[in-house]
Amino acid sequence: MITVERLTRKYGSFTAVDDISFVCQPGRVTGFLGPNGAGKTTTMRVMVGLTPPTSGQVTIGGHHYHDIPNPGRHVGVLLDASAQHAGRTGREILELGARTMGLPASRVDEMLELVSLTPTEAKRRLRNYSLGMKQRLGIAHALLGDPSVLILDEPANGLDPAGIRWMRGLLKGYAERGGTVLLSSHLLHEVEQIADEMILIGHGRIVAQGDKKSLLAGAASGAASFVTALDNEALTKALEAKGIGVSAAGEGLRVETETVEIGRTALESGIVLTDLRAADGGLEDLFLELTSQTQREAVAS
Repeated sequence: MITVERLTRKYGSFTAVDDISFVCQPGRVTGFLGPNGAGKTTTMRVMVGLTPPTSGQVTIGGHHYHDIPNPGRHVGVLLDASAQHAGRTGREILELGARTMGLPASRVDEMLELVSLTPTEAKRRLRNYSLGMKQRLGIAHALLGDPSVLILDEPANGLDPAGIRWMRGLLKGYAERGGTVLLSSHLLHEVEQIADEMILIGHGRIVAQGDKKSLLAGAASGAASFVTALDNEALTKALEAKGIGVSAAGEGLRVETETVEIGRTALESGIVLTDLRAADGGLEDLFLELTSQTQREAVAS
């Protein structure tokens, strides 16, 4: 379990992380989402003792990271896949990690096979690795000590579609066996598929957290729907008679109410519908809405 309690990290007058609290539970994948500069990496660096907090604390299994004996056997970390000696081979990097943790040499071969790095690739020097290969090696290093907690910053960065699917299955299986996973990513679609819980952060503050269903339900107060009927004009009149807002949207209508009310109105009026769905843009739209003040680019409505 990872417990973050009122964590703040300041750099002079700049506050990178501002009084945040959350818990990552065993057996679950927690997605940590936010725009560039939102405070995700700073939070993770504090977790593993690379950056001291200004106030508050992070504990892993009830302990501060620096108090955990042989931490690699308990916490697997991937913050920067390129942060290894560029002149060493992939195998050498894993062998050094195994020796440091007191693991048998056979563990290196197990990890290379797990992340699909071939014997030939394992003999290449890190400087000759693609970004995707570095990510696979980084994941292998994080899993080397068979830890109970994984802290991963953008692990899918540089992976091809097959690699992303592989990583998704790997992390789901890890959580199903009781592991705790904290996964930072800007690939919202991937997080939506894998995360049991999501934490959205902007300007160093948590703006929302919960599972996908509860997050989207909380944003549903302004529910809208898209509908197409054989007679759009008649449906518009029937809905407007109930005081429901209607506007044209392509070949159909955008209606400012939930789908169940549209279906009820169509049934009462004897109007045949050919398409009816919630105007829910999913996690991405919710994310952009909640972090709109922290985005570098303007988001078209």
